[in-house]
Amino acid sequence: MRRSCAALFALLLFAVSPTWAVNVGESAPDFEAADDTGKPWKSSEHIGKNILVVYFYPADMTGGCTAQACGYRDKMETFKADGVEVVGVSGDSVANHQVFKKAHDLNFALLADTEGKVAKAFGVPVSIGDKLITKQIDGKSVDLLRKATAKRWTFVIDKNGKIIHKDAQVKAKQDPATIQAVIAKAK
Repeated sequence: MRRSCAALFALLLFAVSPTWAVNVGESAPDFEAADDTGKPWKSSEHIGKNILVVYFYPADMTGGCTAQACGYRDKMETFKADGVEVVGVSGDSVANHQVFKKAHDLNFALLADTEGKVAKAFGVPVSIGDKLITKQIDGKSVDLLRKATAKRWTFVIDKNGKIIHKDAQVKAKQDPATIQAVIAKAK
């Protein structure tokens, strides 16, 4: 029995925690997920055109995630002027992303990584399993169900498809300013 429990624990730990992650100087993985409009968003159609910021966050409509997203929203004009595209990735559904974008006037793409495949491609720790939160939006209770929960990590990918910045210890509120400074240094 002990051996079975230990084996199960090891398997769960392996499933949640990747043994590797992409690092600075390496090529970014090729990935695809549905965006907040339900259309396929393919990295191959974006890398090479702009510097790409890919930030992973745990959940729509939660405190830190909302602060981080609104920080990117508020700096978007500067990012665009610097040739930077921002995309947020979480395990939330397309429908959740639509609610999140509308509630906070977000002006960049959000990707629905409901199976954690994009997170895993980058080596971001992700747990799979349903999580339900209920939020009051426009005076109505809205249930938001997500299928995967990723850790908060941010990557910056240059026009050549190389990772030029990786942060696995992201501070949600400071992340947009941190990335803005990274972009300024990279120019």
